[in-house]
Amino acid sequence: TPLKEGAERQRISKKYIEAIMTSLSKAGLVDAVHGKGGGYKLTRKPNKYTVGEILELMEGSMNSVACLSDKGFKCPREKKCQTLPLWEEYDNMVHDFFYGKKLSDLIK
Repeated sequence: TPLKEGAERQRISKKYIEAIMTSLSKAGLVDAVHGKGGGYKLTRKPNKYTVGEILELMEGSMNSVACLSDKGFKCPREKKCQTLPLWEEYDNMVHDFFYGKKLSDLIK
């Protein structure tokens, strides 16, 4: 799909969609097609992409609290934190929700 067409269809600026597509291309989720009729095409079938992988690529961690965002971070309050299990459960639900949705679910 040509960028101009995608930008018009989604009612977003061409510059914004260029930034998105550049990130998706660098990650190997889309291929750039140059020349007449060029644009971008998916590298996999839509049902092989999860919404979660796209969101994490574009937005970073989906964790709700900083101490869960950095897997190497050891919080000194970890053993005493009474809310940590709540945040872990919430983050697992968010992860499962977005990773359970496919790109194909959005384009039906």
